[in-house]
Amino acid sequence: MKYQVGDDILVLHSNEEGKVIEIINDKMVLIEVRGVKFPAYMDQIDFPYFKRFTEKKLIPSKKLEPKTYIDQVPKEKPQPNKIKVSNGVWLSFIPKFELDDFNDEVVDLLKVHLINNTDQAYQFIYRQQFGGETAFELPNEIQPFHDFYLHDIDFAAVNDSPSFSVEFSLKTPQKQKATHYEASLKLKPKQVFQKIEALKESNEPTFSYLLFEKYPDKEAEYFPLDSLVARGYKVYDAGKAREHLPPARSVIDLHIEKLTDKHSSMSNFEMLTLQLKELEKWVDLAVAHHQYELTVIHGVGTGRLREEIHEYLKTRREVKHFINQYDPRFGYGATQVFFEYK
Repeated sequence: MKYQVGDDILVLHSNEEGKVIEIINDKMVLIEVRGVKFPAYMDQIDFPYFKRFTEKKLIPSKKLEPKTYIDQVPKEKPQPNKIKVSNGVWLSFIPKFELDDFNDEVVDLLKVHLINNTDQAYQFIYRQQFGGETAFELPNEIQPFHDFYLHDIDFAAVNDSPSFSVEFSLKTPQKQKATHYEASLKLKPKQVFQKIEALKESNEPTFSYLLFEKYPDKEAEYFPLDSLVARGYKVYDAGKAREHLPPARSVIDLHIEKLTDKHSSMSNFEMLTLQLKELEKWVDLAVAHHQYELTVIHGVGTGRLREEIHEYLKTRREVKHFINQYDPRFGYGATQVFFEYK
C-alpha cells in the first residue's frame, strides 16, 4: 500500500495539501483538506515532498498570488462561486472495501455523510433506526455547500433494512419558510447490493439519495382567526403542536399480549377493539410526523384482525397504498403501509 493513515499528501488537480485519514480500499483513501473530508483515488494524489524534490527550478518562478477561498471572503461582500451547483440535500454512502480470505473485494462498512448542496445553512437532528428502535442519533448543523460525516454502519446490518430520518430547520429562520422539514429513507438490501455492483463497474466512490431539492415554504393559513380572538377564544399555534407529540414508530406490534396483560379475561370483541384503537393511535402519530412508512404486525391467525386493519386503512386519505406480502422478519403476518401527503 503506497499510503498510510497520517501521511501528508498533495491533491494534484488543486495543488492543495492534506492528510490521509483512512484507507478505503486498494484504490481509494479518505483524505482531509482544510477541514473537509472526501474520498480520492490514488492517482489523484501524491506525496508533497516528492513534488518538491522532483521540480527543478531552472529559472526563478513567478511568485503566485495567494489563493482566496470561499470561507475567506467577507460575509458583507459575498462572491458567487460558479463551480458550486445547488441541487439539494443528500444522504450519501461510501462503501469501504476489504479483501476476504479468497482475496476478493467485499464491503466491510458504509460511511454515512450528509451533503448540503444548497446556499442555506441548516440545523438538523439525524436518526438511524433498526426495526423502529433508534441505534444512532446526532443533532448538529451543516453549512452551505458542505459535507458532514455522520457515522459508520456495518455492511451486514443492511440485511436488517436500516432506516434513516433527518429533521431540518433553517439556521437563520425565514418568515416565508417552513419552521422544520423531515425527510426519511429506508435501505432495501437488494437495492444496495445492486448500487454497489454499479459503483464497481463505473469506478464511482459513493451512492446517494436526495432528501430534498429545495427547502419548503411555509404552508398558507386559510382560516381567519382574528374574529375568534376578538370574541374571547384562545388560539394556539398549531405549528408548534408536533413539538409536544410522542415520537412515531416505524413498526408496531398489535398482538394482544403486547398491549395488555389482562387479555385472558377479555372477549374477542374487546381484544379486537383494543387492537384497532392502538392501530389508530400509531397511524395518527405517523401522519402527524409526516412519516412515509409504517409496518403493522398482526400475525396470521384466522385473518380477522388483518381484514379489520385493511378496512380501516382504506378510510384514511393519507394512506397511498398498503401491502401484505412475505417478509423474512414476519412472514405473512405484517402489513406495510405507505403514506402520501399533499
